[in-house]
Amino acid sequence: MPIGSSAALDLHWDSTPNQRCLSIILLAQRSGLGCLPKLLGLNAKEFGQLLHSRFRSLKGLIDTAAESKQSLIRQELLDLRRDEWLDLVKLLEQYRRGEDVSEQWLTKIIAAACLGSDHLWRDLGLPDRLSLGELMKDNFPDLAKKNSGDMRWKKFLYRQLCELGGHFVCRSPSCETCPTYDECFGEEV
Repeated sequence: MPIGSSAALDLHWDSTPNQRCLSIILLAQRSGLGCLPKLLGLNAKEFGQLLHSRFRSLKGLIDTAAESKQSLIRQELLDLRRDEWLDLVKLLEQYRRGEDVSEQWLTKIIAAACLGSDHLWRDLGLPDRLSLGELMKDNFPDLAKKNSGDMRWKKFLYRQLCELGGHFVCRSPSCETCPTYDECFGEEV
């Protein structure tokens, strides 16, 4: 059954905030999709809280999932790029909608996915870019409003870090004059 199908999610989806997107992300990661490490970028305590509060019925299945070589490499990448990950977490934290713990988890999960090499929605294991846009609007509405030109999310987040003086990403003074405009704003395939 496809990860994004509602039948796959009905088994453990309820009305708590972000339940559906967290379900998709977790099941995608456990299916080998995306780029997230075993704990999704969370520490062991947070991951345990996520499973206990949102996925009780799946906890045994998820806890016994074997760590793949790929998952271990992803964790090593996260550990090596911890400062970059922390900068992304801080950026996302500034724009969180509220105080729901799922938003706190998502800041770390999204930051971990930014370390991947594909589009952010794919690195999260989401079915499409629209799903990522909705996740961002729901959890980081003011940040989503800043992306008024519909820039690709990963590029947008790094551009925000650049503007804060944290990372050098882009040499162009404005997107309209950039020779790689289509890489940021073009169609994602």
